[in-house]
Amino acid sequence: MKFAIIVICILFSLKGHAQSAELANAYFRKGEYEKAILLYQPLFESNPIRQDYFKSLLTCYQQVDSFTDAQTLIEGQIQRFPEQVYLFVELGYNYQLQGNLKLAEQYYEQSLNYVKQRPNYGFMIGRSFRQNHLLDQALQSYQIAKELNPKLNTEISEAQIYGEKGDLDKMFDLYLDLVDKNENYFSTVQRYVASFISGDKYDPNNILFKKLLLKRAQTNQKDAWNILLSWLFMQQQEYKKALTQEKSLFNRKPGSLERIQEIGYISFENKDYETSANAFEFMLSKEEEVIIDAQATLFAEIYLLKIENNTLKKGENRERIDGKFEELIHEYGYREETLELHLAYADFLTFDFNKPEKAIQHLEKISERAETPFQKGLIDMKTADILVFTNQFNQALIKYTKIQYDLKNSELAQEARFKVARTSYFKGDFQWAQNQLKVLKSSTSQLIANDALGLSLKIGNNIDKDSLNEGLQIYARAELLGFQQKYKQAIDTLSYVLTQFKGQQIEDDALFSQAVYYQNTGDYKAAELNLLSLLDFHPESLLIDDSIFTLGELYRDHLNEPEKAKSMFERIIFEFPSSIYLVDARASFRKLRGDEL
Repeated sequence: MKFAIIVICILFSLKGHAQSAELANAYFRKGEYEKAILLYQPLFESNPIRQDYFKSLLTCYQQVDSFTDAQTLIEGQIQRFPEQVYLFVELGYNYQLQGNLKLAEQYYEQSLNYVKQRPNYGFMIGRSFRQNHLLDQALQSYQIAKELNPKLNTEISEAQIYGEKGDLDKMFDLYLDLVDKNENYFSTVQRYVASFISGDKYDPNNILFKKLLLKRAQTNQKDAWNILLSWLFMQQQEYKKALTQEKSLFNRKPGSLERIQEIGYISFENKDYETSANAFEFMLSKEEEVIIDAQATLFAEIYLLKIENNTLKKGENRERIDGKFEELIHEYGYREETLELHLAYADFLTFDFNKPEKAIQHLEKISERAETPFQKGLIDMKTADILVFTNQFNQALIKYTKIQYDLKNSELAQEARFKVARTSYFKGDFQWAQNQLKVLKSSTSQLIANDALGLSLKIGNNIDKDSLNEGLQIYARAELLGFQQKYKQAIDTLSYVLTQFKGQQIEDDALFSQAVYYQNTGDYKAAELNLLSLLDFHPESLLIDDSIFTLGELYRDHLNEPEKAKSMFERIIFEFPSSIYLVDARASFRKLRGDEL
């Protein structure tokens, strides 16, 4: 009993401690340093080994010009922990803040002398210099350590400092030095470099990094440089160039085809079907040279069929593709590894071959052979999607709901909940849809959360609890028709919305959706008129940057008006700097302007 009471007291003490720390940190972030000091003092005294409490309390003293208290704090720590030699940097910086540069320099020099005595101190002292924005001294600390002990990996720390100083040439070189020394650092370097480059190949940082890679490739041939070049091209969506690098690497040293497979997937998702087909065809052509996983081979076959299907014009005969799918199904049968084949076939039958009933029958047949609840969930999800496509909403909702209960808390269950909301929206049951979407806005899947937020905003902006919401109901019906690829009917339905509900909140959504459907039917002039009307009559719409960017693509790709396209992309750059289209707009603008690498 006595032990239990002690444990309870400790737990309450820890809880109170954590709350005090949280409140102190909140005051610190808001710049209320006097209040923060009152909380950090007891926290630090009860746990002086905590460097975060020490540094926060020290910073608070310095922010309120209590330099004597700051000095006492530092000197107390030096007495407690004499091996923490970085404290002499803190002491010097405290004098610097008071304007005593001569004394500050003496302590900085003393700190660097510790590095000369023990090179491993370079990390501790360098980090302290950097935290106090003394970047030159931080570099000096790492460089002394490296000179005395060449085995120390100071490159990342030095590179980060050069990055802060804006000297990206030296920063990139140090990262490449690290890869040159040990290719195990490859992914680490990619992660750091990624924060300095963008998806825009004309970005000066991208150009610099590419130049340094090419220079190294010319003077010191190494696979790492080609792999990094391929990675850079992928960031810039130059999939063909990335594939060229990877093919060259493979031909020089046959091995894994994983990166080529990845290029195939990503280029497909970005509608670069030529590069995607080349990647998968290259994979299949190397079956005799290397051992390729059977599932990878099947996926390559599936994607080549998808590419062939996607590049056929509407109305063209798809019998050959149907036959090829059936051949693959006969060859591979049904097992866990082939599920992707069956789902792809169901998609083809429904959305391209106009045989949704056959797709449902096929899915019902393989559902009986599903080996795990997750496989069953994937099959049921695809079946429910097709039921929505064929207006069988109630049956679809039953399947989506079953997935939610059978696979609780999984990402698939969250996707099923979103599709319950979307189906309810199609049916005109807006309140129930909103109830589902509220839960999903904080989904662990960013894609689901974004989709949920988008649909929730659309309903919330256009719903009126005191009316029948006729405009929103008709608009939702048009979106269902769009989902069913009945674009002409969707366009006609939206024309009714635009006529009957002119000037109302829903008009901008209707204009934009109709423009998308006009593009799907190849009526690009009509799409242009819709988007221009949206810009003219709804300047406060949430769809403004979507409309401007879409217009830019229309002018560039379909209407042959490059100057107008350039103007639209320029608007995104200068008027919408936080838009999701910024990187693509900047790249498109520079390309239209004729910039050269």
